[in-house]
Amino acid sequence: MTESDTRPVVVMLCTGNAARSVMATIIGRARTDAVRFVGAGTHSIEGLPMSGRTRRALESLGLADGSHRSHQLTAADARGADLIVAFAPEHVDYVRRVHPEAAARTATIKRLVDELSPGPEPLAQRVDALGLADAEVPWGEEVVDPGGFDEDIFIACAREIDSLMDRLIPLLQS
Repeated sequence: MTESDTRPVVVMLCTGNAARSVMATIIGRARTDAVRFVGAGTHSIEGLPMSGRTRRALESLGLADGSHRSHQLTAADARGADLIVAFAPEHVDYVRRVHPEAAARTATIKRLVDELSPGPEPLAQRVDALGLADAEVPWGEEVVDPGGFDEDIFIACAREIDSLMDRLIPLLQS
């Protein structure tokens, strides 16, 4: 990112930065240049390529990215994010524990597509209006982790994330 890059920074956060956040990051990058998408994990091994099942699930959507390497969420990522989009309640809890300064900018993707308002106001202002720092995060807000399952579950997960990203991307742009 250059200093002149004024796009909002949105971190897509899952557990290992191996499936859900990878899918969302690649979908987001393919759909808009108005947002800078970064993928990260709460418990990631740094530098691993995506799995074959994740790659094939993305290919089922007509997408590919051979450059992905897993990335652990850092303090710099949390500080620099206009929004952290989590895929499960435990990811929100992780940010609240490890990066509390970013708690007010962290929510599940399902909450965001339901509650983030569109509008001309900057993303940060619209996110702040949600009062996320202490909001309860019910288990129903999870996008189920396909890890450990067959390829058809990865493809179903990619389709769910694709649908959620269709709803989220317009809300990220002001």
